[in-house]
Order: sequence, then C-alpha cells, then structure tokens
Amino acid sequence: MALAGMGSTVLVTYTGTLGNGSVFERSEKPQQIVVGAGEINPAFEEAIVGMAPGETKTVVLPAKSAYGQYRKNLIFKLKRRKLNLPEEPVPGGTARISLKNGRSSLVTVLKSDAKTVTVDANHPLAGRDLTFAITLMSISGDGGA
Repeated sequence: MALAGMGSTVLVTYTGTLGNGSVFERSEKPQQIVVGAGEINPAFEEAIVGMAPGETKTVVLPAKSAYGQYRKNLIFKLKRRKLNLPEEPVPGGTARISLKNGRSSLVTVLKSDAKTVTVDANHPLAGRDLTFAITLMSISGDGGA
C-alpha cells in the first residue's frame, strides 16, 4: 500500500479544533496538497507523511508551530484620521490598515473613540494550540513510500 511522502500529491479532509473542542475550521471538500511544497503549515504537512489512503490521524500543533505566540507588542493605538477606514470600526470586528511599507494588514478592532482606534495585529488563533483530525483520501504523484 502506498504511503504519503515528500513530493506526494494528496487529497485530504480535515477538522481543526481548539482546546475546548470548538471547531475553528473544517474542509468543505477534499483539499489537494503537494507534501513538502510549503503550501500549508509545515507541521500539518509532516503529519501527512507516512499516512495511507483512508487513514485518519489527529495531530496537535502547539501555538509556536501554528500561528505563533500571542504578542502584546502587536496591539497598537492608531490615530483615526490617518487610517482612512471606509466604515466605522466596531470593537470585535476587523479593519484593513495600510502599513508603512505600502502593504496592508487585517487587524482586529479592540476599541474605538473619536480620535483613536486600538487594534490587535495578532492572528486570531495566535497563542492557541490547534488540533487537526486529518483524513488522507488519496495519493498521487512522486514521493509515496
């Protein structure tokens, strides 16, 4: 029986849960991945290596291997007039802000008043260990063991 390896093209389904069991992400249909191509989280890819079609594996990605540790230095108070937001920022909502390098970033709004908007630039899952139940549907391509 073929096993997934580096370079294998695989179809997987998965369900991602948090420590309290709540689902934060679920594949709606099988996802095609080339193992080792860097298309997805490396720890998720490593979990697929050695799996056989039809096999389900549960893997826990610690925060540092998922979206990183939560960093308090990524909370900013910004001057509202410099943000040029298309709509009123709502605490708990998101806003797209322009960065000095010309790129933009999606942030979570924490507070808003007449002069400032306080935002959190951490990924919403930063600092959280993530559990994935991965089912390997099929394997094709090079790399199978």
